[in-house]
Amino acid sequence: MKGELKMDVSEYLPLRDVVFNTLRQAILKGEMEPGERLMEIQLAQKLGVSRTPIREAIRKLELEGLVIMIPRKGAEVAHITEKDMKDVLEVRSALEELAATLACRNVTADRLSELKAANKVFESAIVSKDVVAIVDADVAFHDIIYAMTENARLIQIINNLSEQMYRYRLEYVKDARTHSILISEHNDIIRQFSIRNVDEAKTVIRQHINNQEKGIIRLLNR
Repeated sequence: MKGELKMDVSEYLPLRDVVFNTLRQAILKGEMEPGERLMEIQLAQKLGVSRTPIREAIRKLELEGLVIMIPRKGAEVAHITEKDMKDVLEVRSALEELAATLACRNVTADRLSELKAANKVFESAIVSKDVVAIVDADVAFHDIIYAMTENARLIQIINNLSEQMYRYRLEYVKDARTHSILISEHNDIIRQFSIRNVDEAKTVIRQHINNQEKGIIRLLNR
């Protein structure tokens, strides 16, 4: 396990949910690596809780596909598989194209300014080489596009999928060769939105996702 687990105790959430969120974020951000065993006693000691909320969290993580149960070994962090990644990106591509279509229709000067500012933050994160900061800045950039759709249902679905995408985004940006490509793609997206070119915006978004798929497959097959 990379570093120490830090639990953000919330007075608004039951302890089992806080434990679940803590372990979930550790997996999504790569702090707990694929194949790493989830030892109930060890995790309970690290987080200062009993084994019951740990057990409940592991069960929920298994349902999300982030954890798998191995006979006679117990729970371990699930590996990123090419099939799972393709399934998620296939759905994301379709949703992102719909989001691009709706965003182009609703684009305003203020929203464009927000996108440009978010891209500056993204570029700064690239310079820092902090992969978590890069992914978080990329998520923030796309969140502005989703907000531009003004479609609450679409935003909800994409946000749910975004949690599953986090691991793949993290793996993708670990390759420094992708950084200049991502900046260029973001600039292209902004350019197409600024002229309300729906077809080109969808094309750029589609290529944006396709490049991620190719990059992650390359990493998985190293």
